[in-house]
Amino acid sequence: MFKEFKEFAMKGSLVDLAVGFILGGAFSTIVKSLVNDIMMPPIGLLLGGVDFADLIMPLDGNTYESLAAANEAGAPVIAYGLFINNLISFIIMALALFFVVKGVNNLKRKQDEAPAEAPAPARQEVLLEEIRNLLAKRS
Repeated sequence: MFKEFKEFAMKGSLVDLAVGFILGGAFSTIVKSLVNDIMMPPIGLLLGGVDFADLIMPLDGNTYESLAAANEAGAPVIAYGLFINNLISFIIMALALFFVVKGVNNLKRKQDEAPAEAPAPARQEVLLEEIRNLLAKRS
């Protein structure tokens, strides 16, 4: 049973999947930081100092200064600001993956379009060429 598991785990596709999963998690962290720490502050500043992470709609009728304050009070809220941040993160991630897949497809297409080595002529063609050459020498 251990041997079968080892064979399964060491298959190339499974190892590739694990590496892709780990890199995807790291890339997701970078994209979230890009959105939350670099993109959203200037956008919030342009919109009058709004912090998207604190855009909430309290369901209990009270007003809260931030999402943290609402959470501390135990208030039910719809955190649509976090949804906006996650939506922007998703769009950036989707665009990055689109460009990666597009690049890989272009490389594959170039490899497919590259002229393959000409196949060796068939035996019959070789014999016909030899006959032609012999006839050309007699003339």
